[in-house]
Amino acid sequence: MGALTLLLFAMLGQDFTCPMDPDVHVKGPGKCPKCGMRLEARIIEPIEYPTTFTFRTPHLAIEVKDPKTGRPVTDFETVHERSMHLFVLSSDLEYFAHIHPENGKIDLALPKPGTYKLGADFYPRGGTPQFIEHFLTTPGYARPLSESVAHLKADLGVQTGESLKVSLRMDPEVPIPGKKTMMFFKLDPADGLEQYLGAWAHALYASEDLVDMVHTHPMYADGGPEMQFDVYFPRPGMYRMWVQFQRLGKVNTVAFTVPVRELR
Repeated sequence: MGALTLLLFAMLGQDFTCPMDPDVHVKGPGKCPKCGMRLEARIIEPIEYPTTFTFRTPHLAIEVKDPKTGRPVTDFETVHERSMHLFVLSSDLEYFAHIHPENGKIDLALPKPGTYKLGADFYPRGGTPQFIEHFLTTPGYARPLSESVAHLKADLGVQTGESLKVSLRMDPEVPIPGKKTMMFFKLDPADGLEQYLGAWAHALYASEDLVDMVHTHPMYADGGPEMQFDVYFPRPGMYRMWVQFQRLGKVNTVAFTVPVRELR
């Protein structure tokens, strides 16, 4: 479907899209089935906001500027109960954090010296949703990034969190780059499952070489023992995927390592 057709649908009120998940299209108003945001009857043209990351151990400051005026942006939409979500990955993909700066500032409790990949997820009011990525190297760390990158092996077995176990089933069984992969996560036990930051689950997946990094939420979830993510892996290779669920007040973070292969 072309952009003109989608625009006409939007003008006629026949196509509503989510500002956070633009792949979601619904023929009528309501809430996004993935993240719960209000659907909008318009097509959003993405505009990147210049963003600066300044790190002076342990303080991180993130400054966002308006692309039209160059002035600092201080007004953000609240998305999943926060004005900004920040993901921190170590270059070997052994460390993962999902944290929330206040007014663009936060202290980072990094586990060891090294290079880290950051992903800041925010939505300037009146603008478009942003996911800005940045590499950070701790002071005094001199090893080349190539010497500390991950060398992942597939790990699709049952994973154990703080208060539950998580199993994974995929369709297709081996994801194909650029094609939809339906990922079904089954929780055991599933009693006491609660929404975490306004969603039944949060997930972040990153490629082994740290080039690709995506934050997403379930396509289908109702608080029961199984939920579905629809994922599009951009390239062949190995990906690590962290998924977060909350049960009985405890946040469970589990990680799967997924091989993605070209169709032969």
